[in-house]
Amino acid sequence: MEDQKPTACPVSDLAQDLTAEFKSEFDMFDAEYNANPGPVWKEMRETCPFSRSEERGGFWVSTTYEDAQALVRKVPELSNRQVSVVELPEGKDLMAHYNTQAFPPITMDPPDNIPLRRLMLPFFTPKATEVHRAYTEALCNELIDGFIDKGECDAAVDYAQQITPRVISHILGIDPNQAEEFTGWVRGMIELGFDDLELRAESHGKIVVFFTEQLALRRENPGDDFISHLARATVDDQPLADKTIVKMCVLTLIAGIDTTWSSIGSSLWHFASHPEDRRRLAAEPELFSTAIEEMLRLHAPVSVGRIAMEDVEHGEATVKQGERLVINFPAANRDPEVFENPDEAVLDRQKNRHIAFGIGIHRCAGSNLARMEMEVALKTWFARIPEFELTDAEAVVWAPGQVRGARKVPVRF
Repeated sequence: MEDQKPTACPVSDLAQDLTAEFKSEFDMFDAEYNANPGPVWKEMRETCPFSRSEERGGFWVSTTYEDAQALVRKVPELSNRQVSVVELPEGKDLMAHYNTQAFPPITMDPPDNIPLRRLMLPFFTPKATEVHRAYTEALCNELIDGFIDKGECDAAVDYAQQITPRVISHILGIDPNQAEEFTGWVRGMIELGFDDLELRAESHGKIVVFFTEQLALRRENPGDDFISHLARATVDDQPLADKTIVKMCVLTLIAGIDTTWSSIGSSLWHFASHPEDRRRLAAEPELFSTAIEEMLRLHAPVSVGRIAMEDVEHGEATVKQGERLVINFPAANRDPEVFENPDEAVLDRQKNRHIAFGIGIHRCAGSNLARMEMEVALKTWFARIPEFELTDAEAVVWAPGQVRGARKVPVRF
């Protein structure tokens, strides 16, 4: 493909001619787009890889692997203070609104984010996540026990969405039996609350109250869990402020639930709707390691946001101070300049430098945990339910926005 420099071509104009299925302005919350975004990304990548949309207050969006690599390194001028393109209350100034660290360390720029990130990493090393493998295996088998005799279930609702809230609760040292509440709060903030400011604020408030209470309990009776670890931690010989600890716990709960259940649900949707891949993986379990990486590449859930703290030049385009940007990792993972047959699942793909977990200083700290959960969830499912298929393709629902994933996947077996 001939090299293309980023330009300021508007997505709102471009999208009118993208595909027969997508006839509206580019919006990550468009249901038709979310059901099959690949053709949209392809057309944008080939026609205008770095584009400007006027949806949701306006934002830039990248679609190539090369642009993603370049943009994540433009820090702090492209600041992580803004990680979403969520609508703000009327009259709220973007720069003022995001002049605080809402969810440290992810909403902080280097070097400020580094000490807090280092406090989190010991809980998410390969060795640390292995401690939770037995719990995850037992949980997955228990979930399957609950529906296997029925011959059908919702692979997203009854399985994928039940795993990650309980595993992250196990790590945080909170009651996994409250998983339904955690799920509701997280969806209220990240998914359902995108177009409902009141719901988003209410959900966030409930999570903050919950972790404020949990922190108080750890102060009285500390343990070996994540919250207790932060309660004992210091940065530059100073203890962390309670509000910082609570915010870090909120981030950990949200990140630990939403992204990984999206990946598990999307993977099960893929195998339920692609029988040739399902049969091959069931017959060749040695492919699980590469197949999981391929599912992460093909169905990467997260597109990250940034806000320009100053005018930033990118090729021929200028992202002006205060403008928002979405770095579309899922689209970059289907860039034909990097991946052969990018829109196809190649279960034994050997060269797979996907960026589903991001890149650079803000690369996902929980990637080892996510991989372990995906491995256990898929291996346990295939060991007990190797043959399954969608009962109704029209009933599949995808979560829209910057965390895309299959939310309803009705299957029979």
